[in-house]
Amino acid sequence: MSKKYVYLFTESDASMRNLLGGKGANLGEMLKLGLPVPEGFTVSTEACTRFYEDGKQISKEIQAEILKALSVLEKRSGKKFGDINNPLLLSVRSGARASMPGMMDTILNLGLNDKTAEGLAKLTNNPRFAYDSYRRFIMMFGEVVMGVDMAHFDEIFDARKEEKGVADDAGLNADDMIYISNAFLKKYKEVKGEPFPQDPVEQLLAAVAAVFRSWDNPRAHTYRRLNNIPYDWGTAVNVQIMVFGNMGDDSGSGVAFSRNPATGENEFFGEYLFNAQGEDVVAGIRTPHQIAELEKDNKEVYDEFKDIAHKLEKHYKDMQDLEFTIERGKLYILQTRAGKRTAQAAIKIAVDLVKESLLTEKEALLSLDPRQLDHLLHPTFNAKVLAKETPIGSGLAASPGAAYGRIALSAEEAQKLVDKTGEPVILVRIETSPEDIEGMHVAAGILTARGGMTSHAAVVARGMGKCCVAGADGVVINEEAGTVLINGKKFKTGDYLSLNGTTGNIYAGKIETEEPTVSGEFAVVMGWADKYRALEVRTNADNPHDAAVAKGFGAAGIGLCRTEHMFFESDRIKSVREMIVAKTVEDREKALAKLLPIQRQDFVEIYKVMDGLPVTIRFLDPPLHEFLPHTEAEIRDLAKDLKMPYEELNETVEALREINPMLGHRGVRLSLTYPEIAVMQTRAVIEAAIEVTKKGIKVKPEIMIPLVGEVRELTYVKDYVVKTADKLIKDAGVKLDYSVGTMIEIPRATLLADEIAREAEFFSFGTNDLTQMTFGFSRDDAAKFLGDYYNKQIFTLDPFAHIDQKGVGKLMEVAVRLGKEARPDIHLGICGEHGGDPMSVEFCHKIGLDYVSCSPFRVPIARLAAAQANIKNPRK
Repeated sequence: MSKKYVYLFTESDASMRNLLGGKGANLGEMLKLGLPVPEGFTVSTEACTRFYEDGKQISKEIQAEILKALSVLEKRSGKKFGDINNPLLLSVRSGARASMPGMMDTILNLGLNDKTAEGLAKLTNNPRFAYDSYRRFIMMFGEVVMGVDMAHFDEIFDARKEEKGVADDAGLNADDMIYISNAFLKKYKEVKGEPFPQDPVEQLLAAVAAVFRSWDNPRAHTYRRLNNIPYDWGTAVNVQIMVFGNMGDDSGSGVAFSRNPATGENEFFGEYLFNAQGEDVVAGIRTPHQIAELEKDNKEVYDEFKDIAHKLEKHYKDMQDLEFTIERGKLYILQTRAGKRTAQAAIKIAVDLVKESLLTEKEALLSLDPRQLDHLLHPTFNAKVLAKETPIGSGLAASPGAAYGRIALSAEEAQKLVDKTGEPVILVRIETSPEDIEGMHVAAGILTARGGMTSHAAVVARGMGKCCVAGADGVVINEEAGTVLINGKKFKTGDYLSLNGTTGNIYAGKIETEEPTVSGEFAVVMGWADKYRALEVRTNADNPHDAAVAKGFGAAGIGLCRTEHMFFESDRIKSVREMIVAKTVEDREKALAKLLPIQRQDFVEIYKVMDGLPVTIRFLDPPLHEFLPHTEAEIRDLAKDLKMPYEELNETVEALREINPMLGHRGVRLSLTYPEIAVMQTRAVIEAAIEVTKKGIKVKPEIMIPLVGEVRELTYVKDYVVKTADKLIKDAGVKLDYSVGTMIEIPRATLLADEIAREAEFFSFGTNDLTQMTFGFSRDDAAKFLGDYYNKQIFTLDPFAHIDQKGVGKLMEVAVRLGKEARPDIHLGICGEHGGDPMSVEFCHKIGLDYVSCSPFRVPIARLAAAQANIKNPRK
């Protein structure tokens, strides 16, 4: 039996999501629920895979299935595809298994041509509607399928509006639409060198192919990479009978949510436009009406729609995002999906759905995206500072939070400004489109002159956790001149703006922000996470402030304290440099003696903050040259400061310079050459622990030797550590437990983990270095070429952001197995930035680590990800 590639909606249901994509599966499910859904069919994700296997061609057998399904739609609708008197018109939309709003392509009103447009005008007695639909189809098909720049069509359309003195398309009449359609056809022929396609079947097959191709477009690649969506999933294509919101004032289109996607409040929320198609609402072409106004305009339709929204929310047990069309007073549902929401809303909705007995605690935890929690943990404006500021403008509060930054008027400009200045950027656009995805990603905030709460800018910003103010009609942008007018006040590219996405207010200049706090429903969710997780979550913190922040976010200890970060501070860098340039052990020890009390006090303060929680302290790791200046002027200044000849210092600097410092004289190798460094650091760690122990504060320091690749390296340095520590503890007469372990960050160490485990009481995987050494990529330079890997589908994910489970992960699994064989009670963790990545946390749970450690603001993310991992794969 041959494989089936095309499924009628009536053959589909929600269980077929992987095969038919979320949209197709949900359309079939809604039909089974008896909801008013226009009929159609889905060309499956397997057909997409076949399309690429066949050289981006739709095979004859799939074409035949499409035409067979089309004939069923003709019979059921009583209309004929391509018929002049009663034409069947179609929409063609993408639909991957994971929602990717705006990233792929859509074509509406397909089946129109010169003759069917004329027939539709006669059939409906509404030529304006018919030719409005035709001009829309020419634009969409021309751009999406045939690659005609939309600017060609916009220029014609805008010129006609200006000529007629109208602000938007609603002010144009039938004659205008006929004129525009003809002008579009002429422009198409001029650009393409051939007439606009008139065969509806040719149009349909070309549109399906175009949607499949859009899976491979740059913005889809970017979105998938940012949202961890595999390339090999592919997209389905949904072909659906058109219903029309642009047939007059009794028709309309809109988007609505069963709950408020910005706040999570249990209130019906959305927007609509009369005499418009759905693209008008989401593209922000006209500023829409709030859904509550529909109750006044058509209470019967409003009540029916609200009932459907609530029914779907209960059915799917989640907040729903619905697209709808009203055609001559009759309601149709075109799509339902789990609604994109802000982090604040996601937390509230999860807690409320448990209270309403729609979800269990475990189900609620699984409904959350751990990465979204990061959005809750970013700055807001200081209330007192904000009270002194006067807004210069306002728009819709499309995505909450606060941001300031330099103005950028395009996605490319945003990227360049960030790269050049390293400062935050505010992306200012008339309206955003999917092509702006990379600029939106790097921007701190987004401001648009047009669009509503369900516009592209609003939906994408909420999903990204970006502050967004949309539909600010006092904003006038001149991209060519590089200027923005906000209610008459002029700004230029690079000037500062501040946005309050919670209120919609816009401010001139740079308003300082403050850190958020965790409380309320967030604390409830974190309590659930801690209840169900098996992994411990620690933090990477090098100072008392970061340690306190992390502890406030629920960190169960410090998994990585990088002692070298302490050395760069102004009150100690001179002593560090004295130690580096010392010619004898005695001189080096004198310099280290100056550092000892400073580093000891650092540890005292950290121990006090952590108050009995474990603290893992990594000994000096970077190459010594990093602490020295490199320009002639800086070297001369330092020589003067150290009272030594410039030539002598310069010679030392040159001697320490390495061709490949990441593989050079660093980590354990420093302590092998200069064991006095390890002795000083051991004294600082243990003396601080003794001091706080005497004050009644519990502490268990964990001393971590970095970059070990050979057990004898660890044995040598550990001997200095243990002798120094044991003597200090004995002399102090206190009871103090400590442990000595190592970072596993060299591939050789993973393969010899059984040998190393005989000396190491714990392993902490340093996956940043382990990744670069396994791949042979410099983590500082890889970004320069990894883009090519993504574009050519060699990689779909960044190995420095997500553990490479096939390669690096396999080495980790080997190390875990060997380490436990040699030392069954060995403690296992991870301290690279992967420790805050949900995919990586799940992998760490799977291979049997005891803890993950990450930066302070990612601790809640790791806690939730750890809970989800244990719910999916419970530990015995």
